[in-house]
Amino acid sequence: MRKFLVTIALTTLSFSSFAQLVSLNNDEIEKLKTQIKNDGQTKKLYQGFEKSALNYLNEEPNPIDTIRTEGLLKGNPKKEKTRLALADMNKMFALALQYRITDDRKYLNKCAEFLGAWAKINKPNGDPIDDTNLDKAIEAYDLIKKDISATYKKKVDQWLTETAWAEINSKRMKAGRATAINNWNAHRLKEVGEIGYTLNNQDFIKWTIDNLKSHININLYPDGPSLDFKERDAMHYHVYDLEPMLKLAIIIDRAKGPNFYTFESPKGSSIKKSVEWLIPYINGEKKHEEYVNTTVKFDRDRAKNNEPGFAPGSMFKPELALPVLRLSVYFDPSQNNLLQKVSGGQNNWQSVLEELKRKP
Repeated sequence: MRKFLVTIALTTLSFSSFAQLVSLNNDEIEKLKTQIKNDGQTKKLYQGFEKSALNYLNEEPNPIDTIRTEGLLKGNPKKEKTRLALADMNKMFALALQYRITDDRKYLNKCAEFLGAWAKINKPNGDPIDDTNLDKAIEAYDLIKKDISATYKKKVDQWLTETAWAEINSKRMKAGRATAINNWNAHRLKEVGEIGYTLNNQDFIKWTIDNLKSHININLYPDGPSLDFKERDAMHYHVYDLEPMLKLAIIIDRAKGPNFYTFESPKGSSIKKSVEWLIPYINGEKKHEEYVNTTVKFDRDRAKNNEPGFAPGSMFKPELALPVLRLSVYFDPSQNNLLQKVSGGQNNWQSVLEELKRKP
């Protein structure tokens, strides 16, 4: 298998490489501008976002060489250092989006500075639970990649390419390892897919689609539960498994690829069935006590560390499924009523952006 072939994504970029599938596309940006201008609630939410973006112009990047969250308990110094560094992710995205809304290059330049700093310092280690935190940086780059300077573009392209290859070639991907088929793989596929579509790297895109098919077959059961739910006895991990698959399915759909929401594996499993299996636990028809029969030591360690929600017998809270509902409504608008009920009907800036991506 090839190791860190960073040149592949850097060659023969076509116009299609600038298509924005991971972030908002040009039409969606224009709709957002119109909505800010004409809708009072959106304008009010934007003003808070605008203030934050303006403040970020005065901040300096805080990149970390290695992201460390996976397997670490709350309070671990490495995890805390990572938490502080990862605040840069939302800053990058805010700066990139504000540039696209205003066309003010000071936001572009500052975002490029943040991305460049991370590209220089951060070294991928092939751990998808750590790398899944890069989503907002990838979305930010997707927003500004056609306008960023050639110097920054080369650095960021190489960083993201190395990150994808580290995931593909990771020892955690080897057959026989649980991390090759559980939620780790869902996050791995999402990360490689996001990078593939952002860089227009056809190798990454093909690898992602091929492996998503096999993941749905291995990880999800025809009656709805996921492998992660069976291992952890926790809806928390069913949600954590479905969220990256849904994100990836949306990107593929926006690229006019296969509909992976309804796609059924040879054994009859699908993302759709696994989302629908979760619905009764969200609307209150069914209840579930979390982690009672987990087979994973780390779950018990977090319970001993008094981390909220991890004590065996803790009741699953429907609002914890909001990440899945916000994504699945893209494919199934009928779930919007449940989404509004669980979220309390409260809109925020993120929900405005999510709604722009939904199908008309």
